[in-house]
Amino acid sequence: MNRQEKQAYYEAIRKRYKQSSRQEKSRILDEFCTVCGYQRKYAIRKLGQLLKTTARRNPGRISVYNQTAVINVIRTIWLATDQMCGKRLVAAIPEWLPHYERVHQVLKPDLRQHVLSASAATLDRLLKPIRVTTVKGMSGTKPGTLLKDHIPIRTGFWDVSVPGFMEADTVAHCGNSLAGDFVWSLTLTDILTGWTECRATWNKGSAGVVKQIKAIEQALPFTLRGFDCDNGSEFLNYHLLRYFTEHPEKPQFKRSRPYKKNDNAHIELETCGAMRFAY
Repeated sequence: MNRQEKQAYYEAIRKRYKQSSRQEKSRILDEFCTVCGYQRKYAIRKLGQLLKTTARRNPGRISVYNQTAVINVIRTIWLATDQMCGKRLVAAIPEWLPHYERVHQVLKPDLRQHVLSASAATLDRLLKPIRVTTVKGMSGTKPGTLLKDHIPIRTGFWDVSVPGFMEADTVAHCGNSLAGDFVWSLTLTDILTGWTECRATWNKGSAGVVKQIKAIEQALPFTLRGFDCDNGSEFLNYHLLRYFTEHPEKPQFKRSRPYKKNDNAHIELETCGAMRFAY
């Protein structure tokens, strides 16, 4: 038999094979192999292709989280929370949703339930394509490399049974561009008490930063015992190192590990609050 004849014979018996019982299918396979000269396994696969392609597929559960309304609410809250990961966002949504409804619109009960019931994995899945196209916030931290050997990294925990061990950071008030000079907020937070002091400085020049640190120290109700900062050039400079080296109380001058924001978790929380805006 040539190829056309084999195909015609296959078309003639495939419907009969589909509707036959187990024993009848075995006899049809014997006949199909004898007539066409096929191996039995190949014949089973060839006749079984029809069953796979014509079988009714289970459409599965309809996803409620792919609705545009649900994604828009989650995206708005995610941007307002500084683009949290799913594990943090799932805990933040119940806190942010009342504010969202005051500013934007009151959600229908079913839509509100869908937003609140989304798991951390679901949030990450929904936000994955949005993360790719969303521009992250600007960073004004320029690494200071001159004094990294002179200012040690804080590898352990300070004794915070007394106040005075403070973390420091700066926030840029620059709008959408870091070009030129503008006002920066200098923030210091005490680890034990949470006491926070803020001062404004024009650009991040070392002289202005040291001046404001001195002003903050004079306003503190306790002695400055430790100063922990990131690796920005506004902190890693000779002026600040000289100030703490010659300080009569000899406060510890430490720096965090590069690109490890959790090392300065207390001040990061305060600076995030300073940068947050109404959405």
